Amino acid sequence: MKIEKIAMLSVHTSPLAPLGGKKTGGMNVYVRELAQELGRRGIAIDIFTRRASPEAPEIDYSLGENVRVIHVQAGGSQPLNPEEVYCHLAQFTSGVMAFTTRYDLRYDLIYSHYWLSGCVAQNLKQVWGTPFVQMFHTLGHMKNRIIPGKVSMLPDVRITAETQIVQWADRIVAATPAEQAQLLWLYRANRRKIAIASPGVNTRRFHPIPVEEAKARLNIPQDTNLLLFVGRIEPLKAVDTIIEALDIIWRDHPQLLETIRLGIVGGNPDDPADPEISRLKQQVAQLDLAPFVDFIGAKDQSLLPYYYTAASAVLVPSDYESFGMVALEAMASGTPVIASEVGGLAFLVEDGKTGFLVPSRDPAALADRITRLLQNPEKQAYMRRESAEVARRYTWSAITDQLLAVFGDVVTHPKVSLHKS
Repeated sequence: MKIEKIAMLSVHTSPLAPLGGKKTGGMNVYVRELAQELGRRGIAIDIFTRRASPEAPEIDYSLGENVRVIHVQAGGSQPLNPEEVYCHLAQFTSGVMAFTTRYDLRYDLIYSHYWLSGCVAQNLKQVWGTPFVQMFHTLGHMKNRIIPGKVSMLPDVRITAETQIVQWADRIVAATPAEQAQLLWLYRANRRKIAIASPGVNTRRFHPIPVEEAKARLNIPQDTNLLLFVGRIEPLKAVDTIIEALDIIWRDHPQLLETIRLGIVGGNPDDPADPEISRLKQQVAQLDLAPFVDFIGAKDQSLLPYYYTAASAVLVPSDYESFGMVALEAMASGTPVIASEVGGLAFLVEDGKTGFLVPSRDPAALADRITRLLQNPEKQAYMRRESAEVARRYTWSAITDQLLAVFGDVVTHPKVSLHKS
């Protein structure tokens, strides 16, 4: 059966939201890029997301041919945290149903993202009889293991819902074999329901450009070693580990530190109400590292390729990443990645080839790899070439081919064996 129309659910965050905010990141990029690739192939995509601004139109056509973003009223028209969205899921579901009834819409498949969307997908499936595929992006059980008791205001509700969604979904997309193992081990998922398909990268946007050109575009001195962090500014991202690593470099290799600038891209550095940014700034001041650290703030994706390419290394020291979209974007730009050996990062970054893997929360190991890379220009040049080459495996065209095979199987054979293996 040919798939002609898909409903994508991204309840708590819009693919149109600016990146670098508190709850915007890799999932937003995934939903947007996949929808656009599917749209280019002639498949009609409706992305249902919660209206978070009174100015948002009901239907937004800005993502291009065959793609619509539909803003659904649920819990007012202001930004809400995911935990605050949970109690408005019934209203969101009703809003989707009302919209599809008004325009007499039918979908071949539902593709839901994050646990909140999975709850809505199940309710829509019951009414429409339409199969749904689920991608979690992050798992509550994993976050609980890393920061016990702090994963959310609704840790038990989330994990219970995720466990149910694993049973309800017709298929589950795991980004890596590691996530597949987590679903099997922690959620007792049916192995036959799980398909492994990683996120992709837009190689039209992220590709190697001359380093000199990138530095000139950003007004960075050519002899500067830019170390780059890109992402949400939250404790789980472990930016403080980078700052501790710089302190170690200062003690052990003070001349090397003189060449380094750490650029932190994400968040709003001028927001005094942001506790994590305030904490990191205080840490920088206490260690007298202010001359070497720039809080750059969130940047548009049109500028990110220049930041990635200008960097000597992109640092991803997270406590947990289900995949690591920033690492892939950096690699596609031809930049080595030094990352924690956790989750999808351990799968994506090839140690010694496209970058280095280090234990999480180990500033000494991070400082050692930074030093090793910056003191070895030949190694850095080798990693730049290999990073770009490896990233070519992850074009959105290739990833979409994989997903369409999964979607086609779901539509043709929605039922799988209930036997757990």
